Amino acid sequence: MDINNKTVVITGGAQGLGLAMATEMAKQGANLALIDMQEDVLAEAKSELAQFNTEVKTYVANVSQESDVENVFNAIVNDFGGISVLINNAGILRDGLLLKAKDGQVIDKMSLSQFQSVIDVNLTGVFLCGREAAVKMVEAGNGGVIINMSSVARAGNMGQTNYSAAKSGVVAMTTSWAKELGRFGIRVGAIAPGVIRTKMTDAMKPEAKERLVKMKPVGRLGEAQEIAHTAKYIIENDFFTGRVVEIDGGIRL
Repeated sequence: MDINNKTVVITGGAQGLGLAMATEMAKQGANLALIDMQEDVLAEAKSELAQFNTEVKTYVANVSQESDVENVFNAIVNDFGGISVLINNAGILRDGLLLKAKDGQVIDKMSLSQFQSVIDVNLTGVFLCGREAAVKMVEAGNGGVIINMSSVARAGNMGQTNYSAAKSGVVAMTTSWAKELGRFGIRVGAIAPGVIRTKMTDAMKPEAKERLVKMKPVGRLGEAQEIAHTAKYIIENDFFTGRVVEIDGGIRL
């Protein structure tokens, strides 16, 4: 798909990987619909993207709430006339061990709210946004592309029961949707990043960051632009669907 003058929706699009992907899409001439929870951050993102000759609109919504998602996708179609690409990027972390024990006694355990909050955003949110985007694409009859953000943690990672479960589910949904939606001309792919350099990793202790770097055969953390490049590849390659691309520098969790 050539995304010039097409509408790309990005959840969690106001910062981090979302903003990096928005910037890449804007460079290709795409119109952008950015969804996030924070109005001020969305305003900053829109201002940053003003340098590109493209239309950018922002929407405040909670992707884990069905009514929010239905309303925001209706608004996007009303504003832009249709949707060509959805990038399901919104996500949160609430890391923690399943349980902690001392001297044979369990002293703490992951709460249901800690588990459920991550499932709500990282899995249910992907389902709701993917469903609504697919509805709009099918009704328009012009096909489209859905990209779901997974993680190398989908294979399971210590301290991330909730996150790993959600990101594994994202890949399963990706494969299912590709099989179901192909007849409508809709392709679906997933990206599974490793550790990417962000404000969070920049703030890590040097020794912790060094351990992460040593785990990667490429000898460095990933860059947000490299994830954006992968999203661009999935969109442009019309033979790509139902697969997950791991962009992790060779790390194995």
